[in-house]
Amino acid sequence: MSTPATPVRPRLRVVIHGATGRMGEALVRLAATDDLLEIVAAVSASVDQRVVDGIPRFSARELEGLPAFDVAIDFSRPDGFSQILALCVQRAAALVSGTTGLDAAQKHALQAAAAGIPVLWASNFSLGVAVLADLVERAARALPDWDCDIVEAHHRNKLDAPSGTALSLGEAAEQGGALPRYASLRAGDIVGEHTVQFTGVGERIELVHRAGSREIFARGALHAASRLAGRGPGLYRIGDILD
Repeated sequence: MSTPATPVRPRLRVVIHGATGRMGEALVRLAATDDLLEIVAAVSASVDQRVVDGIPRFSARELEGLPAFDVAIDFSRPDGFSQILALCVQRAAALVSGTTGLDAAQKHALQAAAAGIPVLWASNFSLGVAVLADLVERAARALPDWDCDIVEAHHRNKLDAPSGTALSLGEAAEQGGALPRYASLRAGDIVGEHTVQFTGVGERIELVHRAGSREIFARGALHAASRLAGRGPGLYRIGDILD
């Protein structure tokens, strides 16, 4: 008696938006090694070659010509975010975005899009940072009279300051009742370091997260994309996906 064949799971069709940035390159490299993912398009500001390592390349001006996809992963810039969000709404596809520096109108558009498609925006896709945010809120709640300072460091080419992760940690501190202050450093090729410091009279607590490689963020984003696609509409958090 023959054993029934195991159904073959269709590969998830993925668009990488911002494919030539630091995160975009990591996403393309890692996704290409995952048998459950298919990169149907890699999008960047401009295109020199139409196909690189078997992956079709499109410019940001050619979004309407993208093939069908299940989820877009966006690590671009604010001026490109709105276009990929609109396309995902038009195509009824999921969106995972780590683009920082969004303005109030773009954040509102993200919330509006969640009424029709599953969307996930996060300033950081590291599980360690998610735990750090929880610790920051608890510390702020337990130390109501202490000063709270957030110091972040990134590579010299990062444009926004404070970083999106620093602002998210600040929101966690505010949830606990603290009033955070921020300081930013841009130097060398630092991937990402965040220190949340609580200072009282005669004592100090430091909560620190250091990223040694962008691969931790890329792996988190790919994992989030695989979990988000196929879900119902809504605005998801990183904790909803990476648990």
